[in-house]
Amino acid sequence: MAVALLVALTAWAFIFYVNMIDEVHDSIDDGLDNSKLLIIHQANLDSTVLAKQSFDEGNYAIRKIEGHHALNHYDVYKDTLMYMENEDDLEPVRLLTTVFEASENEFYQLKVISSMVEEDDLIEDLFYSLLWLYLILIVTILAINTVVLRSMWKPFFKFLNHLSEFKLGKNEQVQLLKSNVAEFKLLNKVIADVLESNIRSFHNQKQLIENASHELQTPLAIALNKLQLLAENPELSEEVVNEVFQTIETLQRLTRLNKSLLLLSKIENKQFLNEETIDFNDLIKSLLLDFKELIEFKELEVIFKKEDDLKVKMNPELARILITNLIKNAIRHNFNKGKIELLITNSSFQISNSGSDKELDSTKVFQRFQKESTDQSSTGLGLAIAKSIVDISGYRIEYAYSNSMHQFTVKFD
Repeated sequence: MAVALLVALTAWAFIFYVNMIDEVHDSIDDGLDNSKLLIIHQANLDSTVLAKQSFDEGNYAIRKIEGHHALNHYDVYKDTLMYMENEDDLEPVRLLTTVFEASENEFYQLKVISSMVEEDDLIEDLFYSLLWLYLILIVTILAINTVVLRSMWKPFFKFLNHLSEFKLGKNEQVQLLKSNVAEFKLLNKVIADVLESNIRSFHNQKQLIENASHELQTPLAIALNKLQLLAENPELSEEVVNEVFQTIETLQRLTRLNKSLLLLSKIENKQFLNEETIDFNDLIKSLLLDFKELIEFKELEVIFKKEDDLKVKMNPELARILITNLIKNAIRHNFNKGKIELLITNSSFQISNSGSDKELDSTKVFQRFQKESTDQSSTGLGLAIAKSIVDISGYRIEYAYSNSMHQFTVKFD
């Protein structure tokens, strides 16, 4: 808008300046026409006028020309320079060249001049006046435009800032725009409708997840308890007991799967809202102690390297689930007497583990139910949950295979 206004004002100033110069020339040309008529009239009364062939003592000069030249001649106006004795310099003049017939078949060329010194001064003054007016107009319009636009858009940008901090389930009251502008009023209505729909959908999904968790977990827990009691019955044959234990394992896997899917749904629906600064150094050390027995059972070598402290702002529950899943993945997909390496920097956490001697498909490793092992206790959702946590927190996780080690790196920069 500002550029268009600048172009329009520039064009207006240029056209105005050209028109003013044209008006000045028209005024001079009218004067030359009047002088021409007076000189021709005087020549018809006094033939001595025809003998004046130079501009020495006047503003005109006359010379005789052939008739065929006169018939093809038109009045010509032009700007030129002429030497002025009194100024001893060349001065700008406006020159009219015309032809007239003094007597029958006697044609003369008449040149009439008019000094443009004053007119040039006028044009120069006009140019600078117009230039200053143009600059003042530009500065004034831009200043007013800036003040008005800033005042008009201030509530809009304040609203955008407030909207960017809005989180479902945390602060569901959004202060709408206070403006008399019709477009802003329409924006208020649209955003209010969208927010109301999203908030309603969020609460419906949250309620569905909570209901699903309760309705599924309760019967699964009851079924597991009954099967465990049944397995303790001494009257059952060994074959039946084995079948019961297989069923218990299936139900336990179904329970874990249900919990993982519900957790994944909660993460993707952004139901973990509160954030705080997490010290990952302390968190990782604490979780390694929790897995100490499992690590010792598989006789794994754990190498913990710390280059710097890693402190990140995120949800504490999600941070714990993220590290738990990555450590659990490194243990589960490792072989006995294998190795786990953990590296912490000020902006990343990397966990590497020995295991399969082939590289995993990096395009599929974080997909749901993607399993490279035949471990029935695995749900195939651990890395998918880790990826979802990292994404929802605004960070990145990458997979690489180097030196026979599977590496998972979480980057917090």
